[in-house]
Amino acid sequence: MAVNPSYVNPLHCDYVSEACPYQASIYGYYNNLACNAFFAALFGICFIFNIGLGCHYRTWTYTLAMGLACAAACIGYIGRCIMHNNPFQSLGFEMQICCLTFSPALNSAALYLILKHLVLQFGRDWSRIRPKYYTWAFISADISALILQAAGGAIAATAGDNENFRDVGDHLMITGISWQVLTLLLFATATIDYTVRRFRSSSPLSPSAQALLRSTKFRMFIAAATISFFAIFVRCVYRIAEMAGGWRNPIMQNQSLFIGAETCMIGLATILQTFIHPGIFFPALASYRQSKKMARAKSGSDSSVEEPTGNAELKV
Repeated sequence: MAVNPSYVNPLHCDYVSEACPYQASIYGYYNNLACNAFFAALFGICFIFNIGLGCHYRTWTYTLAMGLACAAACIGYIGRCIMHNNPFQSLGFEMQICCLTFSPALNSAALYLILKHLVLQFGRDWSRIRPKYYTWAFISADISALILQAAGGAIAATAGDNENFRDVGDHLMITGISWQVLTLLLFATATIDYTVRRFRSSSPLSPSAQALLRSTKFRMFIAAATISFFAIFVRCVYRIAEMAGGWRNPIMQNQSLFIGAETCMIGLATILQTFIHPGIFFPALASYRQSKKMARAKSGSDSSVEEPTGNAELKV
């Protein structure tokens, strides 16, 4: 006699059997091994390229964010591969629920570094706040979202039979992802606000800014960053809907939707953020530290120059 999966507690199952059909697992399906293996390999490759490009162009903060994002995503999809033959496999579940929940916050962190450098190149006078505060504000908010998601994923993965404890983890993940969505919206608002204020101004762009704006590489970089933003945003909205319905809800148990809204979106963002690398396509970000040191040395005072806007880094 067939068992009704809705009456089976997946936490009481260690493997698929007549008493524990795969439909009773948290996700209600067998993970697609080929898809998960492909993306585990993809994120692993992106990790290697990010480290290599980061060391070559010395984009240390960007590399840290993207390197951790790729590593976490790779581990997460390895976890899903582990669950392929056994949807009740606890180690694989814990790996993927923790790593895949928070890794996109690191992709977002890499995006947040860009606005400061755009302001420095096109003119800080049209920014409502000092350029360095963009990075501090958005990265701090992103770290908060990351901590909430990581903590929620860890609690949910280790809650065992404690349903209340598991719900706490669920709510923390939803809060963290919602906070990430809000941060993304604020980032988009700040970017649009600066862009409108700058290009509505009657003041002409500096020669270096004009050269940057005409650069095909720079335009490709901005297009890649924009697409990455929307891909991450779509993924976060999907995750809120997935988690809001509780465990084993229809959205959570739709593998095709997960692949499309989570896997492909973050895969696309990661590919663009890796290979449309600022060291190649936006050298002003890559050479910022060196330019700042040169500007300070020229001024003769470490405290008199906060952020350089020199032209040497704009040879794109």
